[in-house]
Amino acid sequence: MDIIFIEDLRIKARIGIHPWEKAVPQTLALDISLGVASTALAAGSDDIRNTVDYAAVGACLRAELPTRHFNLLETLAEFAAALILEAFAVQWVRLSVAKPGALPNAGRAGVVIERAAAKADEPSANNG
Repeated sequence: MDIIFIEDLRIKARIGIHPWEKAVPQTLALDISLGVASTALAAGSDDIRNTVDYAAVGACLRAELPTRHFNLLETLAEFAAALILEAFAVQWVRLSVAKPGALPNAGRAGVVIERAAAKADEPSANNG
């Protein structure tokens, strides 16, 4: 198993339970690890088509997250993880979402989740 990662991806999103948070976008910091079977084909071919394009992952999140409001970081993290698993050929995703400066005297507060792609032989929630 190999890992492709993005650290400290900054995205503005409307996140929070307070009225001002529903109106004013806040900067979030995301750390993303993507589990792939192997990067050997990409390394051998030196071709972006044989790997997960981390720029495309970032662009996807930058396009989708600002279009919604999330009350909780947990909800945003679940949405982002599902989006990545659906849109990219990864076996699992580990996602950290943090609000810098959310707490006095703390650098950031957030949540970390790990989710795996559904296996081909497992029924999905839509057809199970």
